[in-house]
Amino acid sequence: MPIRFDAADAHWRVAPLPCWSAPQKDWLTRGGSLTAHLRVLGAVAVRVTREAVALPWADEHAALGLHARAPVWVREVVLSVDGVPFVAAHSVAPLAASVGVWQATRRLRTRPLAELLYSDSSVARSALVSRRVTGRHPLHRLAAREVGGTPPHAMVARRSVFERHGAPLMVTECFLPALWVHLASRSPAAGEVSTRPAAAETAHCTDPAHAAHPRHREHGRPLEHTASRAHSTGHPAAPAAGERSR
Repeated sequence: MPIRFDAADAHWRVAPLPCWSAPQKDWLTRGGSLTAHLRVLGAVAVRVTREAVALPWADEHAALGLHARAPVWVREVVLSVDGVPFVAAHSVAPLAASVGVWQATRRLRTRPLAELLYSDSSVARSALVSRRVTGRHPLHRLAAREVGGTPPHAMVARRSVFERHGAPLMVTECFLPALWVHLASRSPAAGEVSTRPAAAETAHCTDPAHAAHPRHREHGRPLEHTASRAHSTGHPAAPAAGERSR
C-alpha cells in the first residue's frame, strides 16, 4: 500500500552498493524489527544517548515533507548485544507530531521503538534505503562515538519512514563494525568478506547509477515473512522460525 513519504534521495537508495558484502546487503535490506533480528544474536539492550528538540539533518527534511528549519523531535539510541554496541540509531519526527500522533515516542525511555512500530496495524513503512556514511555526515559522527579505537572512514547505514495517520517518523540505523566481526565469528567461511567492508571495502565504495525506489507498505509481521533479502551468497544469522517482530 503506497504511503506519502519516501526515504530515498540521490544518496539513499533502495539497491545496496554492489561492492558491499553479503552480510551487509542482508542486514541493510531486512524488513521487520531490527531489534528482533538482533535478539537472535544475543541479549539486546537499548541505551538512550539523546532526546531533544532540534533541526533536521540536511538530508532529512525533504523526506519528512518539512522546511529545512522546521523543528523536529530527535531520539538517538545505541543497540547493544551482550554489552557490545552493534547499531547507532537516530529517529526524527515533526515536532507537532511528537506531541500528537507520535507522542508515545517521548515515553519510551529504554524500550525499543519497535514496540510501537510493529504492534500497530495503522503504521505503514516506506522502502528501506541505504548508503555509506563518512565523517562528513552527522550519522557517522554519532556512530563513531560507539566504536572502540579509531572508527572506520566509512560505515553503512539504512533508513525508512514510518507513517501513522498521515504523520511521518523517520528511523536511521548505522551498523557498527562490531556487528560484522560478530557475524564473522559465527560464520568463519564468511568472515573475511564480513569484516573487510568495515575498514577498507566500504571506504572505497562508489555509488552506482540511481536506482528506482518503489514505495510500499510494511507493518508488524512474523520474522519469517520479513527475513533477509541478501543480494548475494553468504550465510548470516537467520531469525528463529515463529519468532515475531516487536
